Amino acid sequence: MRRSLLVGVGGYLPDRVMSNAELASQVDTSDQWIVERTGIHRRHIAAEGQRTSDLALEASRRALAHAKMDAGDIDLIVLATATPDLTFPATAARVQAALGITAGAAFDLQAVCSGFVFALATADNALRLGQAKAALVIGAETFSRIVDWTDRGTCILFGDGAGAVVLRAEDAAGDRGIISTFLRTDGRHHDLLYVDGGPSQTQSTGHLRMQGNAVFRQAVEHISGAMIEACRRGGVALDEIDWFVPHQANQRILDGVARRLGISGDKVITTVAEHGNTSAASVPLALSVGVADGRIKPGHLVLMEALGGGLTWGAALVRL
Repeated sequence: MRRSLLVGVGGYLPDRVMSNAELASQVDTSDQWIVERTGIHRRHIAAEGQRTSDLALEASRRALAHAKMDAGDIDLIVLATATPDLTFPATAARVQAALGITAGAAFDLQAVCSGFVFALATADNALRLGQAKAALVIGAETFSRIVDWTDRGTCILFGDGAGAVVLRAEDAAGDRGIISTFLRTDGRHHDLLYVDGGPSQTQSTGHLRMQGNAVFRQAVEHISGAMIEACRRGGVALDEIDWFVPHQANQRILDGVARRLGISGDKVITTVAEHGNTSAASVPLALSVGVADGRIKPGHLVLMEALGGGLTWGAALVRL
């Protein structure tokens, strides 16, 4: 059976770091208030003129270097983002051109914080069906451009960044590669997490709006269910997972899911304290951290999961 092997991973964070103390000088909040409610200490902010495609490009180059592959080997780019450079063309097309790739397809995918998991499943399907041989799957965001910096309930949460993985199709992969994916959307809850702008409605970008407590309740329930279903589809038990790599939304959500499923905290890759919520970038960024520091090793079974606006949620089970 043809399977998509995850052969490279890379992450990139902008140089500028915004601490909680800096935020507290701009909005009615404090370091203690933010840490107690979110677990976040700092986040990275894109520089003026630094675009989502710039972040995505750097993460992609690092993922390709880790995979020991050339950009010319890639014939598919799927870029998950809710903060594209332009309404169109796709930010993925800019990344493709910057990498010097002239073959294959490149497009954006929008599922907000679940975007990377959705993009991974999309690329996996294309590789398994023979529509592509190697793919870059990217999550990249500049959420600092759409948060309302006067709204302490949301501006404290988000940061900018990008993460990318390289997938390669193999016919004899053994037990390695993407084993299962699970994706869901429930549009009835679209007003729990959204941006109040858009070209067909207001002709303006708008700002992020969120009903935090309602999102928390939905997140714990749906993320837990997605993880269980991905394991069921993959024929593995939850306690066989070596590492859990969740969307880094909020430490309270991570803790709530772990308690609900009986997962030990030392098996969860957590970066929310240093990165904040980077939306579609958070899962590949956390994966890149776990690989770079040596915790996640070849052969390990890894479960990734996320929930985002839409509402969307999903999980992906992969053996590196």
